[in-house]
Amino acid sequence: MYGICAQRSDGKVLNCANDHLSTKPDDLLSSKIQSLCPTITDNACCNAAQFETLREQVQQAVPLLVGCPACLRNFLNLFCELSCSPNQSLFINVTSAKQINNTLTVNGIDFFLTSTFGEELYNSCKDVKFGSVNTRVMDLIGAGAQNYKDFLAFLGRQAAPNTPGSPYEIDFQTNAPLTSGMKPMNTTVYSCGDSLLGCSCGDCFSSPACSVVTPPALPEKGSCKIAMGSVRVKCIELSLAVLYAAAISVFLLWGILRRKGQSRPLSERKPLFNDHGGNELCGYKLKNTTSDLHMSEDPPSVTVLRPSLVQDCMAQVFRNYGAFVSRKPTLVLSLSLVIPILLCIGLIHFTVETRPEKLWVSHGSKAAEEKSFFDHHLAPFYRIEQLVLATVPASKNAMAPSIVTDQNLKLLFELQKKVDELHATYFGSVVSLANICMKPLADDCSTLSVLQYFKMDRVEYDNYGGIQHAEYCFEHYYSEETCRSAFQAPIDPSTVLGGFPGRNYSVASAFIITYPVNNEVGDNGDENGKAVAWERAFIRLVKQELMPMVEQQNLTLSFSSESSIQDELERESSADVITILVEQMTQKESFHTGASNTDTTRKILSSTISKRFYHARL
Repeated sequence: MYGICAQRSDGKVLNCANDHLSTKPDDLLSSKIQSLCPTITDNACCNAAQFETLREQVQQAVPLLVGCPACLRNFLNLFCELSCSPNQSLFINVTSAKQINNTLTVNGIDFFLTSTFGEELYNSCKDVKFGSVNTRVMDLIGAGAQNYKDFLAFLGRQAAPNTPGSPYEIDFQTNAPLTSGMKPMNTTVYSCGDSLLGCSCGDCFSSPACSVVTPPALPEKGSCKIAMGSVRVKCIELSLAVLYAAAISVFLLWGILRRKGQSRPLSERKPLFNDHGGNELCGYKLKNTTSDLHMSEDPPSVTVLRPSLVQDCMAQVFRNYGAFVSRKPTLVLSLSLVIPILLCIGLIHFTVETRPEKLWVSHGSKAAEEKSFFDHHLAPFYRIEQLVLATVPASKNAMAPSIVTDQNLKLLFELQKKVDELHATYFGSVVSLANICMKPLADDCSTLSVLQYFKMDRVEYDNYGGIQHAEYCFEHYYSEETCRSAFQAPIDPSTVLGGFPGRNYSVASAFIITYPVNNEVGDNGDENGKAVAWERAFIRLVKQELMPMVEQQNLTLSFSSESSIQDELERESSADVITILVEQMTQKESFHTGASNTDTTRKILSSTISKRFYHARL
């Protein structure tokens, strides 16, 4: 094959069938080819137009496979060899040609490749995830293939007009006829665990770096143990317990003996004040008052504790401080008010932190640093807004009826219309879902909803056949073009339905509608102001308009937004101020009314806080 000779009715180009020898491209084309196909360094079997077609086609798969470099490289190598390899005739045989406008075009080929290349290609891509639609990439590019033969068969099928796929049939085979002189292609293939092109553990479970850590070895069976009844205790643990008990006993004995040594009869005590004109204690001159004491000659023997020097000093200091306070109460009260106010001036910069990631991950931790690096160099995880519409079981033990009915789908279209028409205001600008939603593959929002099987269009619901088309798409969502979403991606029914056994999606009892919203990264906390404004308007819409519509149909509606947790934290932060003030006032009142009222109030406040914390967790 060489060059492009014609087009199909849907615009897909067809290669020319000829025996043109490989040629050396000019420097510009050569650099382009090597940027996409590094294994092709000299001659090539493609011209500039053919290469541009190749690049446009493989670019559609790059966003899906970029998360695993090894898978992407192998995938590109397959189609690079198909389109531009100078040795093309050694492993490709044109088996069918079609005459279009007096030109012979390729209609079918045999592509011989080794089973090793096929297996490694499949193994490097089989576990790769595509987060935008929460599914495996193999479901998108391989129709959920379970082995490399199914994968290659899907890639090689001839696509019908206006459907994605190859314009001609490609029959991938691993054994070339001996008499043909052809050899299977065996270009370089990379494992997903390759040291240079390795993938993350989430996309490559077989990588050596992702192997399960070996658990620590169990203690040897011959370790020392002592049997104490039915309990066996290790010798080291028993020894430590004995040493601990001995240390405690020695400490207690020393304290008892020391306390007894400090106490003796009053008759044997040394007078605190002597008869020689006074005494000096802690730097204070004390008058001699012993002459004023009239004691009997034989006072009774009383055993008292002798205060230590430190206690005497502290008593004297606080006695003088109390006298100072009583003499100058105005000065003391003024200082007690002014000094705390001065120390609290910094509170003018105080803000209540309500961002969950800042509250639950300590600043400067390893997790915080890695998340910051990821957010700044790639992109933060998108914000999630969600609705869950569900049926109600007839009784407590009964199963909920199926929600997949014509009436419920029409209701869902009405709810979706309300959400699409919702507008919020942010500093004078009008914000709608279309302004903030994630659009990974097209100009349409990547909303995950069962309505995507009808391109989110009420008119298409009738054109496609209504409920029967939805049930058909539950089984053919990855292969049928009419089942693809408005943003041109397949919708896995397990992501938009709930309450179904196994893969029996038709009896699902809930619709799950998820709105991924773009997320911005920054340190100020107001980078997502438009999204937050819309989310709060979204919550009001659900409570005021959507809930009554759903309840009239005897259904339930649950909802959440990305800012729900942060709003709850802000509400609780404000509400707890009153709780703390009430508790402080109650404690002061207890000086007059007793402790019983305080205990009762504390129990009430504790119950209130517990209930609020429970709702915050919900």
